[in-house]
Amino acid sequence: MDVSESNLSLMDPSDQKFFTVIDYVIFAVLLAASMGIGLYYALSGGRQRTTQEFLMADRSMGCLPVSLSLIASFQSAVAIIGVPAEIYTHGTQYWFIGCAYILGLFIPAHIFIPVFYRLRVSSAYQYLELRFSKAVRICGTFTFIFQMVIYMGVCVYTPAFALNAVTGFELWGTVLATGLVCTLYTTLGGLKAVIWTDVFQTVVMFAGQLAVIVVGVQKTGGVADVWRKVWEGNRISGLDLNPDPTERHTFWTLGVGGVFLMLSLYGVNQAQVQRYLSSRTEKEAVRSCYMVFPSLQLALALSCVMGLVMFARYYMFIVCFPQMVIYFVMDMLHGLPGLPGLFIACLFSAALSTISSAFNSLATVTMEDLIKPQYPAMTEARATLLSKVLAMSYGLLCLAMAYLTHLMGDSVLQVALKIFGMVGGPILGLFCLGMFFPWANSIGALVGLCAGLVVAFWLGIGSILNRSTRPLPLECGTNATIAIQTAFNNTTLSISLFFSQPSGLKRFYSLSYMWYSGFNCTTVILIGLIISFLTDVMPGTLYPLLGKLFCFLPEHLKKKLCCVTPLGQTVSERIDLIAKNLATFIYDVFAVE
Repeated sequence: MDVSESNLSLMDPSDQKFFTVIDYVIFAVLLAASMGIGLYYALSGGRQRTTQEFLMADRSMGCLPVSLSLIASFQSAVAIIGVPAEIYTHGTQYWFIGCAYILGLFIPAHIFIPVFYRLRVSSAYQYLELRFSKAVRICGTFTFIFQMVIYMGVCVYTPAFALNAVTGFELWGTVLATGLVCTLYTTLGGLKAVIWTDVFQTVVMFAGQLAVIVVGVQKTGGVADVWRKVWEGNRISGLDLNPDPTERHTFWTLGVGGVFLMLSLYGVNQAQVQRYLSSRTEKEAVRSCYMVFPSLQLALALSCVMGLVMFARYYMFIVCFPQMVIYFVMDMLHGLPGLPGLFIACLFSAALSTISSAFNSLATVTMEDLIKPQYPAMTEARATLLSKVLAMSYGLLCLAMAYLTHLMGDSVLQVALKIFGMVGGPILGLFCLGMFFPWANSIGALVGLCAGLVVAFWLGIGSILNRSTRPLPLECGTNATIAIQTAFNNTTLSISLFFSQPSGLKRFYSLSYMWYSGFNCTTVILIGLIISFLTDVMPGTLYPLLGKLFCFLPEHLKKKLCCVTPLGQTVSERIDLIAKNLATFIYDVFAVE
C-alpha cells in the first residue's frame, strides 16, 4: 500500500473510533467539576440571595478570573471546530484576524468600559434608556435576546453532532447532559459560578488543543516535516492587501472588518459587559480587558497550528467531509487512553462556557430591562428567585433550540450562524450613535436600529440565496487532482471575470461576511444621524470622541464643535444653531489676527 492509499484509509469517515472507559470518565469529571463549582457558590458567601450577587457577582471579581471568563465566552465550540478546518482548507490567511484584536480590545478598555462602569448599570441596555428612551432600551434588549437564543442552541448542538458522527457518542445524551449541567450550575451559583467554571474550562480548552498538537506533530514526523508539507501544500499565506471588499479573507477584511466584529463582542455584548461590571474597580475591569489579548492570541495560534498539523497529517490525500476536526483528533489520539476524552472535554468546555454566559446574560437583561421597570416595588428576594427561574427557563429553551437546529439541517445551521453575526453590527451601531454623537436622539436611534437590521438581513439572506457560481475548491482530492483543478479554475476564473463580473445587487450580496458588522454598524449611525436633531442628553452617557480627536484645538473651539443644544428649540432654530456654530468654528480656525 503506498502513502496516498494509506492516508486514504486513514481518512475513511465511515470508520468510527470509539471511546474507552477512561475517556468517558474524563468527560464525566468535566461535568461534575462544573456542577461542583455551581454548588459551592450556591452554598457559600451570600448564597445568591440578592440580584447583585446572582447577576453581578457582588461586583467583587478580580481581573484574572474575569479575563479568562472573557476568553471562554468568546472561544465557542464552533470556533474550536471551525478555525482548524478553515486553516486546513484555505491556509493561514485567517490568522491575520489576530491584528484586529489590538483595536478590538483597546477601544472597549478606554471607551466602553469607563462609560458603563461609571454609570453603575447592570445591563448594557440600561444605558440606552439613560441616553435615549425606554423604547430604544426595549428594542435593544429584544434584539440581543433574539441573537443569543438562536446562537445558544447552535453552540450546544454542533459539537454533540460532530462527536456523534465520528465516534458514535450518544447525540441526545450529550446534548441533555451538557445542557442540564450548565443550566443547573448557572441557576444555582449565579455569575460567580459562571466565571469560575469559565476559568476551569479555559485551562481544559488549552490543554486539550495542546495535547492534539503535540501528538499530531510527533505522529506526522516532527516540526520540520510538518513545515515542509504545509509549505509545499501552499497553506502558508502571505499578506493579501487586495482592497476588494467582496474577497472573503484579506488583510483588510480580517484586520479592519474584524475590529468591528471584536467591538460587537467585547464592547457592547451583554455577556462581556456583565463581566466588566462584576470587577471590583474600573481599573480592574480595564486590566482584565488588556489581559484578554495575549490569551486570545494563544487560543488563535493553537487553533491555527492544529489546522496546519491536520493538513500535514493528510498531506498526500486532502479530502473534504463534515466533522473533519473531530476525526483528526480521534485519529491522532486513538490508542492513547484518556487523551481523546481530554479533547472532548476541551470541546464541551467551550460549549459550556458559551451557553452559561448566554443563560446568565439573558436572565440579566430580561430581569433588568423588561421586568423590573414594570414592577419597581418587587422585593429583592422575589427578584432573585425570578432571576434564577429565568436562567433555568433559558437553559430549557436552549435544549429546545438544539432540537430545532437538528431538524433544520446543515444549510439552515449556516444561516443561524450568519444571523448571529448580522445582529451584532446594528447593536454596536446603536451604542456608538449614543456615545459619540451628541445630537442623536431616540427617534434617530430607533429608526437607525430598524434600518440597520433590515439591511443586515437583506444582505445576509440575499448572500445565501444568490450565491454566484464559483470555481471548484482546491481543498479536495490528491495533489495531482489539485493541480488539475488549479489549471481548470484559472481558466474558469478568467472566463467568468471577462463575461460576468458581479455587479449591482450581486456584488452587494458578495460582500465578505467579515464586513457585516462594520457595514451594519455604519448604516445605523448614518441613518440615525440623518433623522436625529440636537436634543438633551443625560450627563455621563456621552464619550467626548470629537473632543479627543481635536485635542490640539483651543477649548472654546472644542466647545463649539461638540456643543449640546438646550431643549425647547424648533427644528429651524436647531438647524440655524448648527450652521452658526459651524460658521464660527471655520472663522475662528482660519481668521487672521
